[in-house]
Amino acid sequence: MSTLRSAAALALAACLLTGCSNSTGTGSGDGGSAAGGDYQIWDPYPQFDDSSDWVKLLTKCGTDAGVTVKRTGYDTTDLTNKALLAAQQGNSPDVLIVDNPVVSTLADAGVLTTADELKVDTSAVEPNLLAAGQIGGKTYGIPIGANTLALYYNKKILDAAEVDPTAIKDWASLTSALEKVKASGKKGITFSAIGTEEGSFQFLPWFWGAGANLTQLDSPQGVASLELWNGWLKNGYAPNSVLNNTQTTSWQEFAAGDFAFSENGTWQLANAKKTGFEYGIIPIPSQAGGTAPAPTGGEFVTAPVQSETARYAVTEKLIACLTSADNALTTDTTLSYIAATEAVQQKQVAANSELTVWVEAVKAAKGRTSDDLGTKYPKISQPLWTAFQAALSGSASPADALKTAQTTAAAATK
Repeated sequence: MSTLRSAAALALAACLLTGCSNSTGTGSGDGGSAAGGDYQIWDPYPQFDDSSDWVKLLTKCGTDAGVTVKRTGYDTTDLTNKALLAAQQGNSPDVLIVDNPVVSTLADAGVLTTADELKVDTSAVEPNLLAAGQIGGKTYGIPIGANTLALYYNKKILDAAEVDPTAIKDWASLTSALEKVKASGKKGITFSAIGTEEGSFQFLPWFWGAGANLTQLDSPQGVASLELWNGWLKNGYAPNSVLNNTQTTSWQEFAAGDFAFSENGTWQLANAKKTGFEYGIIPIPSQAGGTAPAPTGGEFVTAPVQSETARYAVTEKLIACLTSADNALTTDTTLSYIAATEAVQQKQVAANSELTVWVEAVKAAKGRTSDDLGTKYPKISQPLWTAFQAALSGSASPADALKTAQTTAAAATK
């Protein structure tokens, strides 16, 4: 999914965290015992009703485990709020599916149990994806799948500008391509640099692609990444509208047919087919070459703490069912996700070769809360988006903007 959900969840989670104490939940459901009865599953997919493949899968997993699944779908913001409140009141659901940056907030608040306690096998999950659910050396959930960012391109525009997209391997070759596109009379690249989590989400591939680290925003590598974006605006390769663009409005600019490139996500694949022009997709390049680490989106299956720990045996069966290779292929196709395991990724590519570039991007991707940042991430992301907004609007140089951001982030994460 796009980071619209991530942004709302992060903002709410940051506000709620200070009021959350460790949960000692009393179990959930309508009176079911550990051996059977009702098991509650909450997810962030209110768009799916009982006739959907997703809800049918939940029901089947419950039946296979010998229990009845009671499923509730919430908007992500509501889900985070309700999960924290339920933990305080001791009536958490048995299974909770949440956007990946929220896992660290819930774990830090004592809401979630660990994969070890549940005896959930996570060995097949790609380590870079699993990292978003790991805090302090413990794993608190399993990714259903992931989405991330890459560069869509308009083939007609690149052909006219005599640009070979397969030759774009680093920042220099990408910037050279943008220069040729502008010289041909077309527009270069559109992206989202809005002052929200969406903007940070889109900046991170360039930031990480320079070798920068979120614990030191004003490093030379960090400054280089912001200078790249800044240079694109100054040279007319990217429009000033990026300052206010969401990922949706940025996509709309690309879909109009005048831009050569759009930085956007897996979730736009269906829309790409509706543009009316021939398109392609390449990974976002790192500064020195290779695929840049882009941030991961997507949800994790987690298990809130229950006082009746005997329930965990059934919970483990439900989680194993939801994340099994057989079910993951259907689920990830439904959600436009790349699978979290290599075996299922191979099945996805075999079924749709267009997903090859996305599998490559996901393999190089990185969780925003990885590197044990956990709940520190939102306190770093906000100064970061403030910095690139300042630089792109011309109110500060990239170096000065990131220096201010680092001072702010360091004080907030002490």
